[in-house]
Amino acid sequence: MPDETPFQELMQRVRGGDSVAAAELVRRYEPSIRRVVRLRMNDPRMRRVFDSMDVCQSVLGSFFARAALGQYDLDDAEQLLKLLAQMARNKVTDQMRRERAERRDVARMEHGSRAGHEVAAGDASPSQHAAGRELLVEFRKRLSSEEAELVDLRVQGREWADIAAERKESAEALRKRLTRALDRVAQQLGLDEAGDE
Repeated sequence: MPDETPFQELMQRVRGGDSVAAAELVRRYEPSIRRVVRLRMNDPRMRRVFDSMDVCQSVLGSFFARAALGQYDLDDAEQLLKLLAQMARNKVTDQMRRERAERRDVARMEHGSRAGHEVAAGDASPSQHAAGRELLVEFRKRLSSEEAELVDLRVQGREWADIAAERKESAEALRKRLTRALDRVAQQLGLDEAGDE
């Protein structure tokens, strides 16, 4: 499309919490995520329990929360697609494990039941936008002051190399520290399973 926002500008706007940019990102990448999910959901009984849209929304929710907190350094659309696809594969695998671990018998679900067949609307409602903002606030509350400072610097668009030079630490150590913090908080909030991205 000729009127698409350039990738780097789109990502900067997504990091800044721009809902129009987030909607554009969803429009561009949601079909690819859903395709990955449908390919991974090869057990028809699992399709009765959860839908590709459920997983897609979970992937996008995790991505937006982490992007808004400055976790990702993505150079191009191909890197973003690879990240989203890996997150989708991990979410499907985790969901399938959870279903089996909880000894749920998906084969016993009634065929006439509507459970697992309802598909969420494609557009975010005002309450979903508010929930997203509340989630970011809760995320930030659970970070240490140092972790929150790293998030602020990343959200401002600062590169890891610049932050590392100021702090006299390695860029990789800082990046890993923030990733571990975000993983910890995402797990506390029930957003991600271990190894989600």
